[in-house]
Amino acid sequence: MLKLHYNLEKVSMGLVAAIIAVASVGGIVEIAPLFTIKQTVEIPEDLRPLTPLELAGRQIYIREGCYACHSQMIRSLADEIDRYGPYSLASESAWDRPMLWGSKRTGPDLARLGGKYSDAWHVAHLMNPRDVVPVSIMPAYPWLMAPLDTSLLRDRLATLARLGVPYTSEMITRAEADARAQANPDAPDAAEVQARYGERVAVRAFDGDRGRLTEMDALVAYLQSLGTLTNAAWRLAEEAQP
Repeated sequence: MLKLHYNLEKVSMGLVAAIIAVASVGGIVEIAPLFTIKQTVEIPEDLRPLTPLELAGRQIYIREGCYACHSQMIRSLADEIDRYGPYSLASESAWDRPMLWGSKRTGPDLARLGGKYSDAWHVAHLMNPRDVVPVSIMPAYPWLMAPLDTSLLRDRLATLARLGVPYTSEMITRAEADARAQANPDAPDAAEVQARYGERVAVRAFDGDRGRLTEMDALVAYLQSLGTLTNAAWRLAEEAQP
């Protein structure tokens, strides 16, 4: 075997071909199962898609690189479950494009962050993290108080609909209006947001000001949605109890 390896090293193109072959096997093993994901990942009946405002917040979350320090993947380890809640299920992220599970944790995991803190806490934390967590090394994001650009929301929903996310034509058409209404409970069409996306959807002024729609509204709405789109993981945890 060693003789074969030594001979292979003497032939550079042969060595390159062998490396490509071995890497290809590894790649196929990782990629091939993804072609059957529709058959292997059962989508929970109560899973709802992100609202336009939450989707805009997710884009800001990605833009600002939040995924580089915060994972959204609770592993099936006792200490993680004790700290964060039930371990993450693939079905919870069935409609995520792109998926943000990750493994890097400079900060805590955010998979079940929704409802853990108030909107005011999130706003203060994003404006200056050290105001609420004195030892935090997270950077401040004061520019999130800028007006939210909603011009691409219809296109984003339409694109995700083509990828299998169950956005209806009405949801797509009303995307911009729904984003504004979700951040203003006084808006005449605020109730329509819950009618379209479900009663669990939060409708309120996330940044504290009902008279404006900001990137802070969108990001806080997204953070408050994490872990609330389905109860599948909690149901599974309850069923596993002796």
